Amino acid sequence: MAGAASLIEDRKSVLESGAIIQIRVWRLPRPTHERPHGLKYSLLYGQPGERIIGYDNESGKGDHRHYRDHEETYTFVSLAKLIADFEADIREEIENE
Repeated sequence: MAGAASLIEDRKSVLESGAIIQIRVWRLPRPTHERPHGLKYSLLYGQPGERIIGYDNESGKGDHRHYRDHEETYTFVSLAKLIADFEADIREEIENE
């Protein structure tokens, strides 16, 4: 199907604590004004029914990060840095639990 986004990363882990880590990234057919890097993504760390940390670029909001009820703009540099920042946030959260 021409023009469809292609899933390039799709992984989900459930930790011993029951916490979920899920990373999903799609390559868009072309960059857009909202997604100049050409990626759509959703990264989640949480418990069933509770998002603790999330990174996404939902249409209309651009690149942003969630920490519990707080939301802030995220400056996208690269996919590798996005995943590294997400994993660092998870490590920090686990250490502070």
